[in-house]
Amino acid sequence: MDKATVSILVFVGAYILFVFLPNRRSLVAVGAAAVLVLTQTVTLHEAVEGINWNVMGIFVGMLIAADVFIESRCPAYLAELIVNRARSTAWAMLFICALTSGLSIFVENVATVLIIAPVALALAKKLDINPVNMLIGIAICSNLQGAATLIGDPPSMLLGGYAKMTFLDFFFYHGKPSIFFAVELGALTSLVVLYFVFRCHREKTSVVPVEVVRSWMPTLMLVILVIALAASSFFDKGFSYLAGTICMVFGVLMLAWEKLVHGGRIWESMRRLDWDTTFFLMGIFIVVESLTVSGWISWTSDALSHVIGENIFLGYTVLVFVAMVVSGFVDNVPFLAAMLPVAMELSDKLSVNPALFLFGLLIGSSLGGNITPIGASANIVACGMLKKEGHTVTFTRFGKIAVPFTIAAVVPAYLLIWFLWR
Repeated sequence: MDKATVSILVFVGAYILFVFLPNRRSLVAVGAAAVLVLTQTVTLHEAVEGINWNVMGIFVGMLIAADVFIESRCPAYLAELIVNRARSTAWAMLFICALTSGLSIFVENVATVLIIAPVALALAKKLDINPVNMLIGIAICSNLQGAATLIGDPPSMLLGGYAKMTFLDFFFYHGKPSIFFAVELGALTSLVVLYFVFRCHREKTSVVPVEVVRSWMPTLMLVILVIALAASSFFDKGFSYLAGTICMVFGVLMLAWEKLVHGGRIWESMRRLDWDTTFFLMGIFIVVESLTVSGWISWTSDALSHVIGENIFLGYTVLVFVAMVVSGFVDNVPFLAAMLPVAMELSDKLSVNPALFLFGLLIGSSLGGNITPIGASANIVACGMLKKEGHTVTFTRFGKIAVPFTIAAVVPAYLLIWFLWR
């Protein structure tokens, strides 16, 4: 078989396995990459070059930094503080979801759920209320804000790596408001949906403070890391190495600090990291590289441009909402990785600013994972925690909250991006 046939068969086969074997996704991605190299569909040199090592540095470095940040107990302490100052249970729930959103701008989504969910469950038990709606709200809020910054979640890292966008480019890109403001607009409108979900809980709430911050140093180091990433935008405009290097350096420094101050075992800290997603990302980079070198990306963009014709708004709308629906049922990382070059070529063929299609694609694929309980890792984790508490979350129960929330988040962001970048 020729290289083009092998690459598309491996891609489709891997995607099918991602759907049916979600707990083995890293094994599937690495296996697919190995098949492509062994069959010489991509050379070993092309495979190594296809991996965006800057993105990998950002991801692994932020995993380490987030783990030390969680161990400091600062996020859980802040959650308790918010609950005790809220005027009612409904507002406490809303503030907890808002805190989840804020943390997810800088901390990986699953880690954010693991930080906040125990506080929410404790609150539900104290007030004898069903925790399902609150845990669903926490999960979907964590997914929402991951797209806001370069370091929020793997999809935004993929976009940054592909489009050579620096940390500051997510705030202002080529002199215009960027993806951050679109996500924040969606966050504001979607919180209104959550308020209507929680509004029946009018009782005053309080929890007994149990969290004690071990140290504020990890919080300070995380703030310095964000400032350093912003500064790096001025020195590495091609997004080639500096952001990943900074994240890795800070990750090592925070890990060393944890070891020296609290005597933690470095090996145990390293074991807790999300190595599954790390190897998954590396494999996906190679699989998508095979589609590029074999010509499938160009063919797909040609087909889409013929269907869309000269109607740019139609093309933009199709990209956003197809991405949203697809990402509700399959992992958004391989989907986005495959579609970014398609969106870039499509923008060239239609002679529009690539930011329009690239930003729209990120919005649709990142927020679309909220539609179903299997659409994002954070959703799966939250539903698993609820199941341990004796609450089974059906697709219908999840969708009653998640679908209106997602629409309320996507539509304003989609319209703002169109208004700014059409």
